Order: sequence, then C-alpha cells, then structure tokens
Amino acid sequence: MATSAPAVQPAPSSILDEKLSNNKPAKWGVAAFSLVLAGGLIYIVSRLSIDLSPVHLASVFPYVLLGTALLIALGFEFVNGFHDTANAVATVIYTHSLEPHVAVVWSGLWNFIGVMTSSGAVAFSIVALLPIELILKVSQGSGFAMVFALLTAAVLWNLATWWRGLPVSSSHTMIGSVLGVGLANQFINGRTGTSGVDWDQVVKVFKALIFSPIIGFVLAALLFFLFKMVARDPRLYKAPEGNDPPPLYIRALLVLTCTGVSFAHGSNDGQKGMGLIMLILVGTVPTAYALNHTVDRGSVAQFSATSTAVVQTLQHYAAPSAVVQDPDRDLEQFVASHKYDPSTIPALQQMVGQVRNEAVSYGSLGNVPQNLQANVRNQMYLISETMRLLPKASGIKLNAEESRTIAAYKGFLDKSTKYIPSWVKVAVALALGLGTMVGWKRIVVTVGEKIGKTHLTYAQGASAELVAMVTILGADRFGLPVSTTHVLSSGVAGTMAANGSGLQKSTLLSIAAAWVFTLPAAALLSGILFWTFSFFTAHA
Repeated sequence: MATSAPAVQPAPSSILDEKLSNNKPAKWGVAAFSLVLAGGLIYIVSRLSIDLSPVHLASVFPYVLLGTALLIALGFEFVNGFHDTANAVATVIYTHSLEPHVAVVWSGLWNFIGVMTSSGAVAFSIVALLPIELILKVSQGSGFAMVFALLTAAVLWNLATWWRGLPVSSSHTMIGSVLGVGLANQFINGRTGTSGVDWDQVVKVFKALIFSPIIGFVLAALLFFLFKMVARDPRLYKAPEGNDPPPLYIRALLVLTCTGVSFAHGSNDGQKGMGLIMLILVGTVPTAYALNHTVDRGSVAQFSATSTAVVQTLQHYAAPSAVVQDPDRDLEQFVASHKYDPSTIPALQQMVGQVRNEAVSYGSLGNVPQNLQANVRNQMYLISETMRLLPKASGIKLNAEESRTIAAYKGFLDKSTKYIPSWVKVAVALALGLGTMVGWKRIVVTVGEKIGKTHLTYAQGASAELVAMVTILGADRFGLPVSTTHVLSSGVAGTMAANGSGLQKSTLLSIAAAWVFTLPAAALLSGILFWTFSFFTAHA
C-alpha cells in the first residue's frame, strides 16, 4: 500500500510571522498593562465625577450624548494606534531589537508620556479649521452633527485603510473630515464662496503635511549615506536573519529612536482628538468645561488691567465714525469672512470691555453662573480669533509694546478656553496604546517588507526612525500637525532609494493612491454624514 507524502508546511510569509510563531505575550506584560489600564480608568472616572458634581441637568440625555461622543472620539484615537503608533515600533520589531510585545508596551509608555506633556497647540490648530459658527454653536444640533460626522468619517476611513494594511495618515483623514464638514455646512446654509472653511489655516496645515514626507525622504537618504561613510560594519546593511538581534550599539540606537518617535507621536498625533473631545465636553456640559475653572482671582485681577490696556491700544486704530450695532454679530461675521469693516475694532473694544466686567464681577471663572459659562466662553473665543486675524485683514501694524500687550491678553483668553484636562490626556493615551497592541502587525509588515524590493536593514531602520523623531518633534514645537505614518514611510523609501534597493511600485502606488484619495474620501464621507445628522438634529 502506497504511503502518502508528508504534508508540506507553508513557509512563513514574512520574517515577522516566523518571529511571532515563537513568541507569545509575556504574562507579566499583560498584567502590567492591565494594571495601568485599570488605574487610568479609575482616574478618568474619578476626575469626571468631580468635574460633573456641581452640574445639575434636567435630564440624563446630555450624559448619554457625552458618553456616546467620547466613545467615538476615543475610538478614533484607538484606530489611530493601528496606523500611526504602529509605525513607531515597526523598525525596532522588524530588526529584532526588541521583542514585539515588549516593544509595543515600551512604545505605549512613551506615547503616554508624550501625550501627557503635550501643549495642546496642535489640538486647537485642528479645531481652528472648523467653521466659526459651528464652534460657537457646539452645544446646539448643528454642533453635535459636526462632531459626530467628522469623528465617524475619520474612524471608518482609518479602519478601511488599516484592513488593507496601508499606512495612511490619521492626520490626513481627520483634516479631510474637518474640511468635509465645513464645506457641507457652507452648502447647507446656501452661502457662496469659501467662507465655510478657514483656508489660511488649511494652507498652513497642508504645508506641514505635504513637506514633512519630502523632508523625511531626503533626510533619511542623506543620513543613510552618512551611515555608510562612518559605520563600516557590514552587518548593518543586511536584512535581519532568524531571530538574532543586531549589534549592541545599533540595537541601542534603534531602541532610542523608537522611544523618540513614540514620544513625538504622542506629543503631536495624540493631540488631534483632544481638541474635538474638548468641543464635545463644551457642547454637552458647558457648565463644567466651557471655561477653565483653575483661573483664579489673582489672574482675573491681572486680566482686568491688561484688558484696559488693550482697549486703549485699540483706540489708536478705531475709526471715529464707525457704528456698532451688535458686537457679537460683527465679530462673528469678521471671523467667518476675514473681511475687515470699520466697525470691527470698535466692536472688539466693546466685547473686551464686556468680558473684563464679567470676569471682575464674578471674581474667578469658576464663579461665572452656569447659564452664562458658554456665552462667556464664546465671547472669549471670538475675541481671540479676531485678534489672530485682525493684523492681516486690516493691515494694522502694531509696535513692539502694543504687540506684547495684545499677546499677553490673548494668552489669558486661550488659557481660559483652550485648555485640556489631565483626564482627557490619560484617556487619549490609553486609547492609543490599546490600538497599537491590537493592530500593529499589518503596518509593521508593510514598513519592513513591502516598501523596498529588499527587506529593511538595521541602518535603514535607524536612519528612517531618527529622521522621523526629529521631524515630528520639530513640527510639534511649532504646533503643526504632521503624520508619523507619512514621515516614517517616506524615510524608509528614502533609505531604499539611497541603497539602490529599488522600491516596490505596487505598494508605493497603493500608499500614494490612499494618500491622494484620503482627503476627498474622508471629506465626502463626513460631508454626507453631517448633512444626514443635521437633518435629524434639526427635526429632533
């Protein structure tokens, strides 16, 4: 009787598959992360309870709305972990510098530190892209439709591209969703032109998104050439074999760059959902979150003196014959259209005086009556945005002393309205970490094996990660949102080109197509969702 041939086991599809087949998550790692997760959840719930304890609402609906919106916002950060945070661990895992599960936990730790130490500048640069009327009406139906539409669109597109294993930028997705909401809001209201979107802010953000991958490609290629000139060890220029780690010094460099990219990603990318979470909090429970209640009497006294100095400064540029009918309406129209009118400065003076009187009469922002918190916040936001846009729109040239006075006053306004509670940062950090642990493998394989025609070498991984770390930290310094995905992927491509390895056209075309189509696809999806949600909120 003939014996059948032994079954042939399929070869692992990648180096990573072989490594994972022999490595399972360590029990201590799972226990440590579970402990951190439990501690974070306890902290978040306790801080929320303290913040909401003075709030008295007529129904539970705002709390249901708050919970739903927060879940969607944190879901975006969770999916962001699939895409962008996975890039931070791609090279260190692929080169066997750290075990996969150790690398993910280590990266999560430094993401957490990056999120917790972030300034919030990137968060509110994203918010500034939204139409001013939706920001001011965030507690109304159109505001809720805006937040739900752009977050849902961003999550859906990120999930779709992750499923295809494409390292698409969550930043790109979020900005496309924001633009979709802005344009849809413009069309729904029957306006013409481009008043629904702050195009100056869009251009600023897109410059960062467009030039950062180019910088990543060029600098990584140059750094790889430098590696070849300085480091002659032939092991650095070979792809990983088996499960052997690289030489100690290159291993240390790869772990260092993984740490830096993880920190930079948390500091920059982790902020993208924070500004939207703050809009959710302001919209659902303005009593607790419309104003920063940590601003005390001492700060208010200084604010009063600065406000008076601002009114006097503006008087030098006010048109004597200008007539102000409604300061709120005049400033909102100016911020929406960017068209200067002689009544703008007198209206700004009046509102500065109103806010000063309100702050002084209540003593601190925490003492502002519950029913007035959202109104005071809107007034402060309008003043701040007017001051940001006024010099360019009006052509006014302030001297050095006047600029310092305006900057000090605007700083107080931003501290009062553009703040991020610590529990929000903790929630975002945990969501990013969970997302990374669940979905990192697809992106790691793409970065390690599918960009170049040869597998990633140690020197290439170090070059790409080092450039990504420096580029993202530099962008964070200027409050610019950039994509960890784009910078690192382009850095890897740059090293492949510099090495003469060749690039896999199919992967690059897929990534490029996703890059090109992400913005219009996310914009179209969020615009449709905004129109749909607006219909229901208008008839609710």
